[in-house]
Amino acid sequence: MASKSFERLRRVGDRQTLRLTHYGRKTGRPYEVTIWYLVDDGRLYLVSSNAARNWVRNVKARPAISLRVGDEAFNGNVRAITDTQEREKVSGLVERKYWFVIPMLRLGRFLASMGLIRDNSAAFEVILADD
Repeated sequence: MASKSFERLRRVGDRQTLRLTHYGRKTGRPYEVTIWYLVDDGRLYLVSSNAARNWVRNVKARPAISLRVGDEAFNGNVRAITDTQEREKVSGLVERKYWFVIPMLRLGRFLASMGLIRDNSAAFEVILADD
């Protein structure tokens, strides 16, 4: 049975973006950023094509976060996804929801496989706090 938090998320899960509140890795100061997200099979994922972004570096150091999707607010913690198969699954979810970036994503993967660029993407699972 899904948590109440996830049921609330499912109701607003078709939106394109959410507001993430993350906390500075040195100061603990809160920051907000609008980012893409994915909901699939009872799980919530956050993704970035640039792991050097501040929000990515901050959540790696301080995994407690808050989210706002539409009128719904959530709290939770992130878990970095490092497993290759899990990363591939999340990439597939990105392509399904954000289909308009497929050419760029596939070109990036091809160039990385050729050693011409480095894959600098990041993916996280959000473990929502229970209501």
